[in-house]
Amino acid sequence: MQSILETLPRAARVTVIRLRSMGDCVLTTPAIHILKIARPDLRIAVVVEERFRGVFEDNSDVEALLAPDYSAIWRWRPTLCLNLHGGARSAGLTGFSGARLRAGFGHFRYAWLYNIHIPRAQQILGEERTVHTAEHLASAMFYLGAPRIPIPRARLFAEIAPDSGPYAAIHPFASAASKSWRSEGFGRVADHLRQSGLEPVIIGGPADDFTPFGGCRSVCGAPLSKLKALIRGASMFVGNDSGPAHIAAAFGVPVVVLFGSSDPAIWGPWQTSCEVLASPNGIAGITEVRVLEALERVRVHA
Repeated sequence: MQSILETLPRAARVTVIRLRSMGDCVLTTPAIHILKIARPDLRIAVVVEERFRGVFEDNSDVEALLAPDYSAIWRWRPTLCLNLHGGARSAGLTGFSGARLRAGFGHFRYAWLYNIHIPRAQQILGEERTVHTAEHLASAMFYLGAPRIPIPRARLFAEIAPDSGPYAAIHPFASAASKSWRSEGFGRVADHLRQSGLEPVIIGGPADDFTPFGGCRSVCGAPLSKLKALIRGASMFVGNDSGPAHIAAAFGVPVVVLFGSSDPAIWGPWQTSCEVLASPNGIAGITEVRVLEALERVRVHA
């Protein structure tokens, strides 16, 4: 019996829906690469929100980036529409994409909109354990017919930032208090890095409070293209579990990540040298000593 990929005509158009967020978008790129390896002729478009387009820019696996708009998808005329997002909005975009083949995981809501129901990742991979998000997304490609290969590192592309000496990127912010380590701890991390010969560079968004880090170089609200370049050029990354941590992992930057409410087995840095720190008492239970020891284990030196 032919796989779904084998039934697609040559140069068929495929739409992959991945609306947000930053980390999810980054961890979707290995799956897209597996699809492209299996069928290099496919013309792949990614449906993504404007603020996260930069994750997929300059990626040769992706031919087009589409707004989450029915008309944009209709104009692309996909043969296969693959929903990797799972929400109501993405289900609607899939159902009314005009694609002959509409695929989504079996646990997604509005199952009637799909004519391809992808099983659980554990069933596809043949093992019952907690799977990483990168594995979960890649399993969809294996189900569609891509050969089973090791799941690669996420694929991001950026120019290296102008040389300004060795530095470390620190992201001390997060989307929720349960994922945010204390600012004074990050301040001590910044001092430690400076003493080891790495300039600490604090990165964050326009709504973040940089006040506790007044003595450090800060990059606030940078466009995604600049953020990628800055992280790519860093000697290491330290921060809370967040999108920038996944960007660092994609570029192979050594990473120290502090976890709170999220499961590191699902959301840990993918395919890079890393130290993942967590505590049974939540992120507040992670001590400064543990973080400084982790910096040494990833050999943070200028």
